[in-house]
Amino acid sequence: MSHKCQSVLCTSRGRRIAELATVSADLPHGDRIPEHSHPEDQLLFASRGVMTLQTAQGTWVVPPMRAVWIPANTPHSVAISGIVHMRTLYLHPGLCRQLPRKCAVIPVSPLLRELVLRACTHAKLRKEVSVERRILECIVDQLQAVESIPLQLPHVSDPRARRIVESLSANPSDPRTLAALCKACGASKRTIQRLFLEETRMTFNRWRQQLRLLHALQLLASGEKVTVAALDSGYHSASAFIATFRKQLGATPARYLRTTSINTSPRPLAS
Repeated sequence: MSHKCQSVLCTSRGRRIAELATVSADLPHGDRIPEHSHPEDQLLFASRGVMTLQTAQGTWVVPPMRAVWIPANTPHSVAISGIVHMRTLYLHPGLCRQLPRKCAVIPVSPLLRELVLRACTHAKLRKEVSVERRILECIVDQLQAVESIPLQLPHVSDPRARRIVESLSANPSDPRTLAALCKACGASKRTIQRLFLEETRMTFNRWRQQLRLLHALQLLASGEKVTVAALDSGYHSASAFIATFRKQLGATPARYLRTTSINTSPRPLAS
């Protein structure tokens, strides 16, 4: 059952006390934050490790130096791969009206990174305080200028397609063709192809490629070597995986996951 968190920006009577609040935490590999929602918009950022966000609409994998935008009142859970240095911003829903009302992974520029870290030295930011207002305005400007990164795996609702999704999610390296998978789930190949296009806006092959890519990202974050991550995710070789990774994300896995440490003292996660 999803837990609805109390507002961190308003009193119990609904009076707003700040426009932005922050939480910092360092989380161990394998940790999981159960499904919950916030009445505020949320920016979830990690300088190290990989976070996997789950909602009813899909899965978003968030590598280091990227962030995920979570609109207010979106039930979500978070799984941790590798040691994660998490920094979270909670924003009043009226601050970033141009951002989508759905989750999205976004790049974190050096400037936005420094702004997030600076914001996290305050528990809350208020427009009434000039220094805090300037930080707040710069964060909003940076957020509204970014474009999303294709690190989403949409979910399906049709039971026939969902059986295939569950099977491949349990074993991304499954070598069976779509025809063989369809035979096992009791649906025609044409039906499954149509369902994936209708429900995910992806072809089945494109969806499967995305599943394998995101699974490999999680393995790399947990410390696996590139070759192990590639083979466990269904690629024929490490070079094939690296080529696909570079094509999709613009860099090799090693370069993409390279990061620097953040030396800030974490505060406990808000409930």
